[in-house]
Amino acid sequence: MIPGMTDMPWGDDACSLVDAFRRGERTPREELAVTLGAIERSELNAFSFLDSERALDAAEHADVSKPFGGVPLGIKELEHVAGWPATEASLVFKDRIATHTSTLAERVLGTGGAVPVGLTTASEFGGLNVSATKLNGVTHNPWRHGRTVGGSSAGSAAAVMGGLVTIATGGDGGGSIRIPAGYTGLLGMKGTYGRVPRGPYGYFRPGTIVLGCLARSVRDAARFYDVCAGFDTHDPWSLPARGNWEAGLGAHDLAGRTVAVVPALGGVTLEPGVEEQLRASARELIAATGMREVDITLDVPNLALPWTVGNLSTLLADLGERWPACLPDLTDEIAIGLLFAQSVYNLQAAAVGEERRVQANEAMANAFDRVDLIIAATNPGPAFAADAAMSSSQSNAVDWAKSSRVAQVAMRGLLGGVRVANGVYPKLGPKLMDVITETMPELVTMGALTIISNIYGNPAVSIPGGTVGDLPVGMQVLARHHADELLFDVALAAERAMPWPKTATATEVRA
Repeated sequence: MIPGMTDMPWGDDACSLVDAFRRGERTPREELAVTLGAIERSELNAFSFLDSERALDAAEHADVSKPFGGVPLGIKELEHVAGWPATEASLVFKDRIATHTSTLAERVLGTGGAVPVGLTTASEFGGLNVSATKLNGVTHNPWRHGRTVGGSSAGSAAAVMGGLVTIATGGDGGGSIRIPAGYTGLLGMKGTYGRVPRGPYGYFRPGTIVLGCLARSVRDAARFYDVCAGFDTHDPWSLPARGNWEAGLGAHDLAGRTVAVVPALGGVTLEPGVEEQLRASARELIAATGMREVDITLDVPNLALPWTVGNLSTLLADLGERWPACLPDLTDEIAIGLLFAQSVYNLQAAAVGEERRVQANEAMANAFDRVDLIIAATNPGPAFAADAAMSSSQSNAVDWAKSSRVAQVAMRGLLGGVRVANGVYPKLGPKLMDVITETMPELVTMGALTIISNIYGNPAVSIPGGTVGDLPVGMQVLARHHADELLFDVALAAERAMPWPKTATATEVRA
């Protein structure tokens, strides 16, 4: 230990850490040393892989004039970094090594100058909004051990709020940045679709994924966009760079902006206390900014199940010839989901899904014709059990299918029958999905609040919105396409009016 040096990682945001480096108050190597020590002591299980040697080399040669120069960075394990594991949080790929580095990682490490500490845990293939996998075990919420961080960017949220690193990358295809941000009290920004490139070798489907970060402050997230956003030839759906995200913070006059407060967006049932806390936070934000609340009716179809089922085609492409022999290595929920999708998804189901996507798009467009912003809950409630394999209570068919080997065989037989019947009666699949959505809403509750902005493609941000039962809850704010700067300014206004803690008071990092 260097004399006079703290034994804990930086407790403020990443931007202030860079400032400290530039003033000579701390060096990147010192910060890396305490970061690695804190990770070693931590019981959060936020990292699935560490590369201390590479991190040390990067810290020693860090250019602190760069935006994140010398800042230790966690990279979500669904991102590829050449030479690092490329497991996608699954036992199926536990021995695979990445042969290329994603554009996001290249930009934040190169242009940004961040120090690559390692990979943060994620849910398997990013397919579930939970913090547990067969490969990595359970990741815990820094506010309360034994509670979830959500997903899929679980480890990134745990590492940032848990005081291990000041910033970490994330990805949001159905809420996977905003959901963990909401459960941990972080800032989680999902930009307009295409804002941060996903290349190379990125599947288009589901056509909803936006990359970003889990951040302690608005300026950290804006600086991340300065570094990482902008067109890339390897992602033809990426948007041109806008630039000056951080420098432009605070440029919008929010007074008079119209805002609708729709707590249970998508018809989701919120847990006790969530709506009351959300409305209280929304009132405080509206009063602080001079925005004007407007009442609107916003009914959007619950697309969680059709969206999930249709998008499993990408997972089958990823698994390739390993499927179905790899079935035992998959988490039960992913395995059952794949079997279910193969049984019910057909051209008819695709047609119904596209029809509902258009309905959802029109509903959102009509809403944004009337208001500038929409405020909703980020999650149905505060963090649930960390070891939960799904966000539901699981008193359903999935629970039964997992209960024994006999039940698993029976489920496969049942789904095989459905698959045959679906070939004879093509409308069976979409009708069955409707029945499941109506009779087992707990299966599609989590993510239903966030997924609409992925499908419509508009920007949305989860802002710390207070607590319920001493656990954080998120206030989600939605805006029109390409109004990302406006959302940053709304988040900045909230940060000033309702300051939030940068790290958890009950962190699992132990001296």
